Amino acid sequence: METLTFLRKLTANFPQTQRMPVLFVGHGSPMNAIEANEFARGWQLIGSSIPVPKAILCISAHWETRGTFITAMEKPATIHDFYGFPQALFEVEYPAPGDPALARETAAIIQSTPVMEDLSWGFDHGSWSILKHFYPLANIPVLEMSMDHTQKPQWHYELARELQALRYKGVLIIGSGNMVHNLRVINWRMKDAGFDWAEEANAVLKTLITEGRHDQLWQYQQLGAAIQQSVPTPEHFIPLLYTLGLQQDSDQLAFFNDKTVMGSISMTSVILG
Repeated sequence: METLTFLRKLTANFPQTQRMPVLFVGHGSPMNAIEANEFARGWQLIGSSIPVPKAILCISAHWETRGTFITAMEKPATIHDFYGFPQALFEVEYPAPGDPALARETAAIIQSTPVMEDLSWGFDHGSWSILKHFYPLANIPVLEMSMDHTQKPQWHYELARELQALRYKGVLIIGSGNMVHNLRVINWRMKDAGFDWAEEANAVLKTLITEGRHDQLWQYQQLGAAIQQSVPTPEHFIPLLYTLGLQQDSDQLAFFNDKTVMGSISMTSVILG
């Protein structure tokens, strides 16, 4: 109940302007898609409290490519990109429509790199597992944009800045990953806690985000041992840089679902608006 009270106060303070907020969402385990847990409740409350978007653009940790792509089909598929989970999870579908026209418009506003239309990907669990709670009716068009794994973190941050105009067109932009994400040492028995180094890293990253020290965040590998252990690979961290790249001076910033679980996964999420 304390978490829900906090989120209600958080969203009540965000102005209802023509500019859409921007989110970074710690998505964690695919099981969050079908569990009625505190993270799902947090996503539901945010979804019901911010302005209803005309469309959603998601940058997911689970779509890495050589080059940059954007989904441009009318009916994207729901991708079950995992294994070893209950059958009920594989049966989930998120039938939100695509938006080919918006895909073309988004590709056109990005000048720093070619953005190619994709007709084969769809929604991986970095997007549908959270959107299922944000917008359960699946009636809002959704696009995914891939992350070019050949590029450095600062490149992704600067690319995000080119997407700024979409915020004024009713598009909700979501980076979906995890600030702390080390599956090599995950401990399923530590359901509600993190290793000391994971908690330290999460706190350091939150401080840098709060203070707007984005240059240090895209140079995260230089931030010490706790960060290096918490971010052994970049794909779950890079979506955070897309969110921060869209931050404006007048944006308010707040954290939600702020918790480290299973030893080495941070569910900490950010809303800017």
